[in-house]
Amino acid sequence: QVQLVESGGGLVQPGGSLRLSCVVSGSIFSINAMGWYRQAPGKQRELVAAITSGGSTNYADSVKGRFTISRDNAKNTVYLQMNSLKPEDTAVYYCNAVLRTSLGSRPNTYWGQGTQVTVSS
Repeated sequence: QVQLVESGGGLVQPGGSLRLSCVVSGSIFSINAMGWYRQAPGKQRELVAAITSGGSTNYADSVKGRFTISRDNAKNTVYLQMNSLKPEDTAVYYCNAVLRTSLGSRPNTYWGQGTQVTVSS
């Protein structure tokens, strides 16, 4: 069984910063890509940022230069540092991991339960 647990969400004023964390635990053989998605009310879930096991990163255009994704492979943890936050960043943020649970198993995608980020004055 695999669990992804996010933390670090909350209410912040425009221009402020937050750091999200996501710890992956359970039956893990290897973790490939990890990422953060978000879903605002009435909108589809969208990719915010992703990072491969080798450290290559990918960002949505809307967050480039403001958000930074990183991971600690020893701790099975992925982070999202969010700076210069805007009201349009308000959403539920979900952690995502593509991982194998055993040698020879096919990689599957797992999701966290989500953490609310609200940017408002």
